[in-house]
Amino acid sequence: MAEFQHRLSDPALAALPWLFEFWAAPHQMPPAGTWRTWVCLGGRGAGKTRAGAEWVRAQVEGALPMETGRARRVALGAETYDQARDVMVFGDSGILACAPPDRLPQWEATRRRLVWPNGAVAQCFSASDPEALRGPQFDAAWCDELAKWPKAEETWDMLQFALRLGDHPRQLVTTTPRGQATLKSILRSPSTVMTHAATEANRAWLAPSFLEEIRARYRGTSLERQELDGVLLEDAEGTLWPLALLERARLAGPLPALSRVVVAVDPSVSATVRSDLCGIVVVGAVTDGPPSGWRAYVLEDASLRASSPSAWAEAALAAAQRHGAERIVAEVNQGGNLVGEVLRQIDPLVPFRALHASRGKAARAEPVAALYEQGRIFHAARLGALEDQMMQMTAQGWRGTGSPDRVDALVWAVQELILGPAASYTRPALRTL
Repeated sequence: MAEFQHRLSDPALAALPWLFEFWAAPHQMPPAGTWRTWVCLGGRGAGKTRAGAEWVRAQVEGALPMETGRARRVALGAETYDQARDVMVFGDSGILACAPPDRLPQWEATRRRLVWPNGAVAQCFSASDPEALRGPQFDAAWCDELAKWPKAEETWDMLQFALRLGDHPRQLVTTTPRGQATLKSILRSPSTVMTHAATEANRAWLAPSFLEEIRARYRGTSLERQELDGVLLEDAEGTLWPLALLERARLAGPLPALSRVVVAVDPSVSATVRSDLCGIVVVGAVTDGPPSGWRAYVLEDASLRASSPSAWAEAALAAAQRHGAERIVAEVNQGGNLVGEVLRQIDPLVPFRALHASRGKAARAEPVAALYEQGRIFHAARLGALEDQMMQMTAQGWRGTGSPDRVDALVWAVQELILGPAASYTRPALRTL
């Protein structure tokens, strides 16, 4: 690097900080091709705003300060006007912070717009006011955090009508992903391209302790995958467990005293590197009073891809010991007596109950999903991988890849703790005087 810089002339060295192509990460550079929409998905702090600001620069700037670029009129869309101004224009990675001194645009506050020395204009718009996009026309647009726009569909539609100038108008969407219909529709379009990066892609520009602490706090949750990994979490159509339902199931307060704890196992048929996971889920329950008041608490997902039957048996027994479980239960339709035998080879005294499935996976899952809807099951731990599977289970069947091992184990645990006992519950007789 020192040798390279030494070979540069003084003007070239002065220009180097403003040449984003030299510094950019791969996900911050626009893909090649004739796309209309570029979606830059990323975790928090992944450098999305900088990518947007630099892309706008590349559209409006010419080779010299007064020369025109590819775009003359740019729309800047955000959730609110204030966010468009404070993040996209004046932010630490906004347009003004990225602009070189000889091409610095001027902010016209009353008109909510930037004006470059070469005459290019970028105008701010709010997703709360889609009608403001009626009338103006543009040859480029930058939409920031579209996944949380309040009137996303209406605003996006109005922008498409306005994006009609030039030979090939284009738009950039920079956003942390959410399971929002408008974003999903944009990504499905054949004229859309996408780049993606987790927060770690921008590690060099973040506080050293940020990633470590934020990962530790949210590890294993859907929030981690969405906000840090930049993964778009999608509910399967007709899912029994929409993401919103799972978010409501998170335990906010302390864990109550549990009446019972069980470990449920959904063993894989084979134990090879390519075999399905062995589902191992720990659930506790409070079963005081009548069944209508019973509550279940998912304590841990200890599922693993085991190298041998003894490996998953040891994992299940270890989970039972960690949580003081009174019993291990497992579906034995495919494994027969093997499941209990493997467990007893390691612990001859293990309390074990064999369960037999008489209905399909979706039919067994539906009453458990109903308990979630009633607010009677809570997630007391980080259960991201389990929740991913839950969102792919529908009333018509499993929509994910492989087998829903984690979900099966969860369903069997709730069956053992809540559904089975409730079905045979006898209300105490009233005492007479």
